[in-house]
Formats: sequence, C-alpha cells, structure tokens
Amino acid sequence: MSSFIVQWTHALVPLLLVPVVIGLFVCVALACVDIGVLLGERGLLRRHERPADVGAIERRAHRRIERADILTRTSPMLGLMATLISLGPGLTALSNGNLNLLAEAMLTAFDATVLGLAAGVVGFIVGRLRRRWYDEALLRWERQQ
Repeated sequence: MSSFIVQWTHALVPLLLVPVVIGLFVCVALACVDIGVLLGERGLLRRHERPADVGAIERRAHRRIERADILTRTSPMLGLMATLISLGPGLTALSNGNLNLLAEAMLTAFDATVLGLAAGVVGFIVGRLRRRWYDEALLRWERQQ
C-alpha cells in the first residue's frame, strides 16, 4: 500500500509545477499593482483634514495591509514549492547522467525562487509602508477631534 501511495505522489507532484508557477506570476502581478495602489494611497493619507468616515478608512487599511501580508507570506512559499518540484526531476536526470535536463531543472528552480522572493520583498515593503502611513494619518485625524 505504501509503495502505491509513493508512486502516486511521484506521478502527481510534478503536475503541480505549472499551477504553482502561474501562482507565482499572479503574486508578481499583484505586487506590481500594489505598488501603484500604495502610491495613490500616499496622497490620500497626506491630507490634513479629517475625513467624514474614519471607520471606513480603518477598514480599508486593514484589508490592504492584510493583502500585503498575505503576499509577503505566500510568494516565498510558492517559490519554494516550485523549486522543490523542479529539483525532483533534476536529481533523477543527474542519476541518469542527463546533464541537460539537470541544468534545465536547476534553472527553473532558481527562477522560481527569485520570483517568489521578489514578490515577497515587495509585499513586505508595501505592507510596512502602508501600516506606517495609515497609523500616522489615523493618529493625526484622531488628534483633530
């Protein structure tokens, strides 16, 4: 029974590579969009007059900070998954003496790692800036009451 499960695992895990890489590209795209949203938010948060509905701004801040936090955590995980998935066939190719397939697998592994880390870094920076900017603006508006 256990060898059957292992065989199925070996057959199914490589099928995850394409969806995981697609997920990585989605994370990179979201990171780029989030940079633009962040720059737009900066102008909104710099205004000195207190908005009518501060509660709505707090809820928006929570959602956007949470989105950046999710991006920060999931992007490196997806990069690691794609790295490990592509290294399996690469190690098999090494044992068979197929250096071309090994090189291709290693290149895919490194590319996936870089994409995951890049999106994670952007998410981290966006989240930290966003948190600080919203905290400063909300504190300033709270003092105006």
